[in-house]
Amino acid sequence: MMDGDQVPLAARQPLPRSVRRALEAMHDDLGRRWTLADLAKIAGVSGRTLQRQFVRSIGRSPQMVRQELGYARARVEFLQGRAGEKVMDVALRCGFPHYGRFAAGYRRCHGETPSETLRRQAVLMAQLAASRTTIAPVRDRPTIAFAMIATDPSVRELADDLAAELTLALTRAGFAVTTQPRAARYRMNASLHADGASRLLLQLIDQDSGGLIWAHRGEVMLRWEADSHERLAARVAASLLQSLRRAEIDRALRKPDEDLTAQDLALRAMPGVLSLDADGNRSALELLHQAIARDPRHALATALAAWAYGQRAVYHFGTAPGQDRQLGRALAQRVPTELADATVLCVLGNALTLLDELAEAEQVVGRALALDGGAAWAWSRSGWLDVYRGDAASAIERFRIALDLAPQDPLAFNALIGIGCAHFAAGTYAEAARWQQRGLREHPSSLWVHRTMCPSHVLAGERPEALRSLQALRAGYPDLTLAEVQRGMPPLPDAYSARVFEGLSDAGLPA
Repeated sequence: MMDGDQVPLAARQPLPRSVRRALEAMHDDLGRRWTLADLAKIAGVSGRTLQRQFVRSIGRSPQMVRQELGYARARVEFLQGRAGEKVMDVALRCGFPHYGRFAAGYRRCHGETPSETLRRQAVLMAQLAASRTTIAPVRDRPTIAFAMIATDPSVRELADDLAAELTLALTRAGFAVTTQPRAARYRMNASLHADGASRLLLQLIDQDSGGLIWAHRGEVMLRWEADSHERLAARVAASLLQSLRRAEIDRALRKPDEDLTAQDLALRAMPGVLSLDADGNRSALELLHQAIARDPRHALATALAAWAYGQRAVYHFGTAPGQDRQLGRALAQRVPTELADATVLCVLGNALTLLDELAEAEQVVGRALALDGGAAWAWSRSGWLDVYRGDAASAIERFRIALDLAPQDPLAFNALIGIGCAHFAAGTYAEAARWQQRGLREHPSSLWVHRTMCPSHVLAGERPEALRSLQALRAGYPDLTLAEVQRGMPPLPDAYSARVFEGLSDAGLPA
């Protein structure tokens, strides 16, 4: 899996040499006010030819591409930049001399203003600063060999500082890090190229097979500010976590059934729990009951099972939500909350939220963030807790932090849905529907989303869309009624739930 903050257009597809030259020039000096004549001279063709080649190969003019690169670089700077960074300074470095036009274009590209991005980074930095620097041993922790970042002597000290932050972030995320490759299941190679636009290259290798599990390529703002490196390290660790989790799941799937441990069974069950759909939930619970039978004290298996029962109650996967909640609560009570394992605590926090144990969920999620301030699952769950408390602005901020940290995570779609639910709480119904549609496109089997998307359309005055949403909901749940929706609703504020029921009733869901 390859990820990165910004992959140049030239790296995505074969392009004419003239286009590649122009792209590289823009990318290396975004602050310059490039004209078509400037770019054509570097590309070695006429301006008209270069314009035609850009449109034919990329679909946009050179100036449009320059702006896209500038907005992407600005986002990297905001996500990695120093505390107190001024928006106009970043805009000028990225080639935008007019603040108003830059802010409007940035919002079109990224769905928020530059100041909103910066404010959110301050929240993340405060949490990272509060995270513990000493981590207790965690059972079944995978080990990664990582020693140093290969780089030029001119930036050796900066690379070493970044390597130390990466090691700490990986440890907080639940990995054991060693400098001895023979003692590790995985090896991480790293290099920092400081010529032109500085780029960090990372690769995670499976030591047994030699296969590439994950790769990261992203721009780095080479600065001495520790908080900039800490934020970058947190995002890298969050991205690596999902790929390493997938590798551990694949390893468990390859093992013979007779050799499976409780950990292996829990890993096999995890994709089903994360799917948030009925079939995945059903198969996951079968595996989790086997895991708990083999080791009744296995924390991950128990927490996953509690979450799965919470899903059955809230998402209408079962026919007895009261019984499912009771089983889920019994399992959740068996998971020790003093664990030094952010992943297990995040899973438990998800379970407790769906089981309507909000006070305990808040404590557990808070502990997960105290252990790992870069835990995307914890940020997302804290966003849901804000939705249930009625704090829409804080919820949106926390969901966006989760998406900043791990945009490709299997649960990223749930953060998109969460942003939609927060907009519903705030009364911005058209935005609520738009964000929930985005989440559903990312994860089409989550038909339960229509419970709140349909009312969003109704209250936004979008009647045809509301009827289509209700039709999709009833196709997935033919026997669903308002009474069933009420029995399965998560612990939302009364006013929120009343608007949901009103919208569904108005669209035609039977009582």
